[in-house]
Amino acid sequence: MNEHWAAAWSASAQGPFPYGRETAQPDLSALFPEPGYSATNQSFRMIIRPDIWGRQLRIRLSNAHGSKPITFKDLYVGMQSMSSAILPGTNRQIQFYGLDIVTIEAGQWAVSDPVTLDFITNLKDPLLTGKTIAVSFQVSGNSGPMTYHAKALQTSYLSEPDAREVCSSQEEAGFPYSTTSWFFLDAVDMNMNAPTKVIVAFGDSISDGSGSTINGNDRWPDVVSRKLHAKFGDSVAMINQGIGGNQILGPPDSTSAAERIGGISALKRLERDVVSMTGVSTVIWLEGINDFGFTGVSEEDVIEGVKHGVAVMRKSIPGVRIIGATLTTALNATTAGHGKKSVDTRRRAFNNFVRTTNIYDGIIDFDAVTIYEATGELKPEMVPNSCIGGPGDKLHPNRIGYQSMAAAVDVNMLVEESD
Repeated sequence: MNEHWAAAWSASAQGPFPYGRETAQPDLSALFPEPGYSATNQSFRMIIRPDIWGRQLRIRLSNAHGSKPITFKDLYVGMQSMSSAILPGTNRQIQFYGLDIVTIEAGQWAVSDPVTLDFITNLKDPLLTGKTIAVSFQVSGNSGPMTYHAKALQTSYLSEPDAREVCSSQEEAGFPYSTTSWFFLDAVDMNMNAPTKVIVAFGDSISDGSGSTINGNDRWPDVVSRKLHAKFGDSVAMINQGIGGNQILGPPDSTSAAERIGGISALKRLERDVVSMTGVSTVIWLEGINDFGFTGVSEEDVIEGVKHGVAVMRKSIPGVRIIGATLTTALNATTAGHGKKSVDTRRRAFNNFVRTTNIYDGIIDFDAVTIYEATGELKPEMVPNSCIGGPGDKLHPNRIGYQSMAAAVDVNMLVEESD
């Protein structure tokens, strides 16, 4: 059997729970109490939407931000029916290294053995479009700090502590609690019938989807994905490695987990979140506004950081296409620091660099399609927060803004071969 593995879904291992920029998160204090915020003999049913479908699947579990080894068992994957229920007849066991159990050391990740998706009879079936799968597993014993992606904007499900093993069950009763974060699971690959190009959206909350809709798949990478599939079918996949609050240069290594809610810097997570992803052919890098808004770092320093990151990716991924993106405006944003005129001055200088440099294989001018030139702010129709209500923060676009950003993307540029 020819193997053409490609990343079909991803979520950056952001940090230890609960230190992240969550959206609409239920109160989980009864499930993961202080001081450890850890899981104890608990089951997780993570709901994710693969961007492509293949003959086989494999998952990656991460203990990137843990402090001790974590043992996972009772591992399954199946098609989600609704809520935490599995479509009857689709739940399949996952193994690691031929075993039904895996222990992952602190700071490490592990990739599962392939699981054959024998319940899918036609990979070209258009009814697979947008379908979601449920990846279920139990933490055996006490986990210690839990690696998670805070802003999933997707409802997943949890058991109570010290629960019996429920992951093999198709029923929803074993997972009575909900979460809007993804825990431990940070990548899913599919084995395709032919080679598949993988495009990575790499950046901060603007890629992570702050301001878009829960369970709506309305982030700008989601909309670009639909454009790509409309033209190229399943010969291309789009994955999202955005983290709300992420910076290119910071924070310093000495920053505590409680203060490092945007994860480690983009430069330090390149290997984990881009280079190690399966089949990467193109990277769209949209980032920098948090460096200006949180720390006041100069545009020159951020530009040097970008140049270094581009060089690392080109060395590590031969032939990769790297697409630069201009930063959308944050002028007069209500978030701390971002709305200052001095931030906007540095943002405009950075955007000028993006538009004129020769380090990229192409650029996307997100700024041009989202700015209201009369005020320098986001266009008024892009400000109201369509995710959780309220007036919006003038930093994160809403669903209308993300659609406009996606409309600015030339999908042909994403799949061209690099020189």
